Amino acid sequence: MTMLVLAGCSEADTHQIKNLAMPDRASAQGPYTYELWKWAWVAAMATGIIVWGLIFYAVVKFRRRSDDEVPRQTRYNLPLEVFYTIAPVLMCVVFFFHTVRVQDEMTKMVPDPDLTIEVMGQQWTWTFNHGIGEQNTDATGEPAANGEPADFAYDEYVYTSGTARDIPTLVLPVDETIQFNLHSPDVIHSFGVPAFLTKLDVIPGRVNKLQVTPTVEGTYAGKCYELCGVSHSRMLFNVEVVSQADYEAYLADLAEQGNTSQLPVLGGSFVNEQAGLDANSEGHSE
Repeated sequence: MTMLVLAGCSEADTHQIKNLAMPDRASAQGPYTYELWKWAWVAAMATGIIVWGLIFYAVVKFRRRSDDEVPRQTRYNLPLEVFYTIAPVLMCVVFFFHTVRVQDEMTKMVPDPDLTIEVMGQQWTWTFNHGIGEQNTDATGEPAANGEPADFAYDEYVYTSGTARDIPTLVLPVDETIQFNLHSPDVIHSFGVPAFLTKLDVIPGRVNKLQVTPTVEGTYAGKCYELCGVSHSRMLFNVEVVSQADYEAYLADLAEQGNTSQLPVLGGSFVNEQAGLDANSEGHSE
C-alpha cells in the first residue's frame, strides 16, 4: 500500500516530502528556520508515537476480558501526574529556547551591510529603491524627530515600481548582505520571500529593517504575508538573484530608463491617491 501511494508522487512531490513542505534554502538565514522546522517535526512525531503507543498499550493490556470483570479502581497516580505535568513544560522550554535562538539569527543586524534597499509596500504593490554610489551605513532611513527629512544611505537612487496590473521585480546580487528598510503609507503589510525563509512586517509610521544574504542565483517569488485589504492576494513581486556584474548592469538600465531620484521614491505611480496621504507623510512621492 505504501509503495502504491509513493508511486503516485511526482519528482516535485518527492522533493517536497524530503523538504518537509519547505522551499529550498536560498539565503544564509534560511537554514536556521529550516532546522527549527525539521526538528519541531521530529519532536512532534516522537511525541505522537509515544502517546499513541501508550494508548494502544493501555487498550490491549487493560481491556476487559469478561463481562463480570471490574478493574481495580485508582483515583490518583502521583508519578504519572508529575510526568504529564513536567514533560509538556520541558518541551515548551526547549521549543522556546530554540525559537529564540533562531529568531536572534533571523533578526541579527550587522552594522555594515553591503547595500541597503528602501522598500515601500502599499495597497497593493511594491516599490524598490536601489542606492547609487557610496553607502552611508550610519544612515537610519527614518524621519528625524525635528521634522527634517529622513536620513538615507545614498545620495541618489534608481527605482522600480509595480502597479495594480504589473508585478515588480526585485533584483539582488548574490552573496551580498542586503538590508531592507521597510516603509508603508497606509496599512500593515509583510515583506517576505519564501525561498529566503524569512519575512518581516511593514508597519506605517516606523521603518522596520531586515537583513538577508542571498546565496543561490535564480528567480523566486515574493509576496505580502499580511492581510492588507481587498487586493491583498495580488500584492506579489518577483525576485531575481544575479551576479554582481548583472546587478550593476540592471541599475544602469534603470538609470537609462529615467527611473532616478535623489531620494527614495516611497510609493508607486499612484501613491498620492492613497486616502489620508499628504506631502509630509512618509509615503509621499517626491
